[in-house]
Amino acid sequence: MYIVTSTVVVPLEKVDEVIAIYRNRSRRVDSAEGFHSFRLIQNTKKPNELTVHLEWQTKAAYLTWVKSAEFKEIHDMEKNYPDQELAGIVPKVRQYEVVAE
Repeated sequence: MYIVTSTVVVPLEKVDEVIAIYRNRSRRVDSAEGFHSFRLIQNTKKPNELTVHLEWQTKAAYLTWVKSAEFKEIHDMEKNYPDQELAGIVPKVRQYEVVAE
């Protein structure tokens, strides 16, 4: 299994707005080959730190998704988000290979 996380720190007053965006996400990734699960998780000590947690069957499946037109479309929409403060936030992306269960 391959796990990808994308963490952002947003202004406290915008946390609920960002959570709502993810609750209403397009779900296009859900049908990608090798996709396993999506979660938005919130740091309990820093509530304005939100992490997207994606699980994939393999690294190759994830990389195929990243190179897809759908991935590009989704991320282009994020760049054009009307709230420029949110649009300008750069996530910290980390990738992990599951080595034991």
